[in-house]
Amino acid sequence: MNRLAVVTGGSTGIGRCLVKAFASSGYSVAFSYVATGTAAADVVHEVEDEGGHALGLECDVGLAKEVNAFFEKVTSWFGAAPDVLVNNAGVQTWSSLLELDEASWDRVISTNLKGCFLNIQVAARLMIADNKKGTIVNIGSGCNKLAFPKLVDYTASKGGIEQLTKVSAAELGPYGITVNCIAPGAIVTERTLEEAPDYPQTWSAITPLRRVGTPEDIAGPVLFLATPAASFITGQTIWVDGGLFTQAPWPY
Repeated sequence: MNRLAVVTGGSTGIGRCLVKAFASSGYSVAFSYVATGTAAADVVHEVEDEGGHALGLECDVGLAKEVNAFFEKVTSWFGAAPDVLVNNAGVQTWSSLLELDEASWDRVISTNLKGCFLNIQVAARLMIADNKKGTIVNIGSGCNKLAFPKLVDYTASKGGIEQLTKVSAAELGPYGITVNCIAPGAIVTERTLEEAPDYPQTWSAITPLRRVGTPEDIAGPVLFLATPAASFITGQTIWVDGGLFTQAPWPY
């Protein structure tokens, strides 16, 4: 298989898993990262040690100039437009609405929502110019649907991603490009464990499947959306949450 997958925020957590999953499936993989150069180099080495091809480049996804430069380097490296784009890069701020500062709001919206927009725009233009059908997957969250206390900017950004997914699917469909959103539930990563050491126990207790998810649980559906079996699926949000955000609060 001579196909290119691009993953934003691919050096750690779910992004790292996605890079390795696409590489294991025969894709060349390019990914962006910010301030995690050592981790990015490790990902590239791991992929290459298994016979794959990967390229990690530092890029602030919220800056058009950097996103344009990133894709120029990626297409030069691979020799063609990407077949798949996964918008995974994301940051969050823990703050109440009344205490949230403007700089934090701007940073989260710029990375999570504007970054998604900029990468879709550039990748789709390249796919269209190269006469390629393509797959775009945006990584959402449970707060696509529900309000998360003290995650004001993050919730706003992820809600925006769901609507951006829909309008992008509508506009890019005529070019053969599908756009969908994967909304994870409670996923255990290095970051979530650092923030809350009891994370798996706390969240598995209220998840219908009685366990937390793993990055691999996210990688499977993302890979599926890039297969011919998913070619008629677009504009959708797929919940990969063990049923967590399907159930309603119930007092009995």
